[in-house]
Amino acid sequence: NFQEKEVSNGYPATSPQSPGETGAGIGGPPRTLVVQQTSLEHPRETWSKKIDFLLSVVGYAVDLGNVWRFPYICYQNGGGAFLLPYLLMAVFGGVPLFYMELALGQFHRSGCISIWRQICPIFKGIGFAICIIALYIAFYYNTIMAWALYYLLSSFNATLPWSTCTNAWNTASCTRYSFTDRNVSWNNASISPAEEFYTRQVLQVHLSPGLHQLGPVSWQLALCLLFIFTVVYFSIWKGVKTSGKVVWVTATLPYVVLLVLLVRGATLPGAWRGVVYYLKPDWTKLLTTTIWIDAAAQIFFSLGPGFGVLLAFASYNPFHNNCYKDALVTSSINCLTSFLSGFVIFTVLGYMAEMRNLGVEHVAKDAGPSLLFIIYAEAIANMPAATFFAIIFFLMIIMLGLDSTFAGLEGVITAVLDEFPQVLAKRREWFVLGLICVCYLGALSTLTYGGAFVVKLFEEYATGPAVITVVFLEVIAVSWFYGNHRFCRDVHMMLGFSPSWFWKVCWMAICPCFLLFIIASFLAFPPEVRLFNYLYPTWTTVLGYCIGVSSFICVPSYMLYHLLTTPGTSWLTLSNLSKPSTGHVEDVQQGHVPIPTFPAAAPLGIPAP
Repeated sequence: NFQEKEVSNGYPATSPQSPGETGAGIGGPPRTLVVQQTSLEHPRETWSKKIDFLLSVVGYAVDLGNVWRFPYICYQNGGGAFLLPYLLMAVFGGVPLFYMELALGQFHRSGCISIWRQICPIFKGIGFAICIIALYIAFYYNTIMAWALYYLLSSFNATLPWSTCTNAWNTASCTRYSFTDRNVSWNNASISPAEEFYTRQVLQVHLSPGLHQLGPVSWQLALCLLFIFTVVYFSIWKGVKTSGKVVWVTATLPYVVLLVLLVRGATLPGAWRGVVYYLKPDWTKLLTTTIWIDAAAQIFFSLGPGFGVLLAFASYNPFHNNCYKDALVTSSINCLTSFLSGFVIFTVLGYMAEMRNLGVEHVAKDAGPSLLFIIYAEAIANMPAATFFAIIFFLMIIMLGLDSTFAGLEGVITAVLDEFPQVLAKRREWFVLGLICVCYLGALSTLTYGGAFVVKLFEEYATGPAVITVVFLEVIAVSWFYGNHRFCRDVHMMLGFSPSWFWKVCWMAICPCFLLFIIASFLAFPPEVRLFNYLYPTWTTVLGYCIGVSSFICVPSYMLYHLLTTPGTSWLTLSNLSKPSTGHVEDVQQGHVPIPTFPAAAPLGIPAP
């Protein structure tokens, strides 16, 4: 039961064609047919307000990596000199990919699986690969929030437990150093109480020799993670109507806390040393390949195209929403947040260097979670009003993580519900509950005594190379198979103007080269993975690559399956599967889906059979 009609949301049944498109339709230029499902099924959900969408995208893009990864990579690659390749990679690589995914999701109004029937069916395996990658991320990313929750609960004490060496978990090497006690000297054998609290009390990693013997699950962390997933479930179970309200808190509170911590950090003794170390440019670094590789990888993982989230979020937008402006605004906010976080971190690192009478480079040797849970936690413990700053800091860490978890799981939920609407459309709450249970069970290995080793393994191998390869194929499928001209016409249909030549060149040539550059760097310079004093053996590297390949293998597997099960000669089948399928009932999601038109003699602009 489909018919042409005026759309109730204000979408006209006819849309202007892009310049240069003409046809021989009856009674004038060809018109765009808008197909609407008129059955009694629920229409596609939309955001309550535009600000809900913007906050959700900002909350997704601004995550824990902005706080710990960007500052570390910035000072490691020449300080202020790093900003030049970072901005170039953002302009020519990151932002065009960000814009492309928002436009695709908004036009086709589908998740990352079913959208490929409307773009290039043979690449549908990309959608399944994205969902598997999102599950792997959920297995380890939420564990970091469980650690932060453990710290938050431990902060409700007059004396922070990581500020003293008199606890049951402390060793003889524990050394508490502060401005008020200059008789204590700091040397290479010294271990801060914050480091021992993190490694021996929270992680209990000293009880595991490595990945070959993880040990039992920590019941404290298991309860913390259960609470985190409970919050996640009740935030996303009803869809973007509820998650769009939750992000008003989870996406804005971190900025308030960042500003408070920036003001506090700027008033600490020695803060200027950290800022100088952070920004002092070393222009000779620009002649090395490392700085360009790190800049490309950082902007890619920071903006987050390829995880199905932008497609899902944009699919709930009104058809004529200005996604071009949204892409520029949200990507700019993300980059500025990373830059701001650097000041928040390095003012404190300068303070720590001043307190220990060491160089900033000796204090800032840790990257990743250790930078937050050891260095920053120790600095907070030595501040006046330490309990207050500890509470707001770890609350900020949890909020940053929750936004990204909402987004990552919503990408999977939207994809699966759009692919199987007849089965799951009215059972969203049960499906979300099942998904949360799978994620919790999958995360149990990260809650063991050796769980930190598992987190590092997933972080290094399970997501990085696989998702970059997936996005590379996505760009190729959209720009070369679906066609740059057709995609730009879709954007014109939504926004009333076509992308400029800059965006066309980026999508057609620069972005694929940008992604190939990152992939080649991974292959040419495989990382030596080390955590604390544990150097990952060779077999763990093989295991890591197997985990990564297990998601990407969906792409060639689906291609082969589709070629074998589709009737016709191989060449004809391949040709048909490389073209978007239009006009089929199963391609029309609940809501209003514009079907691209082509010059033809048939009435209403519908291509002649």
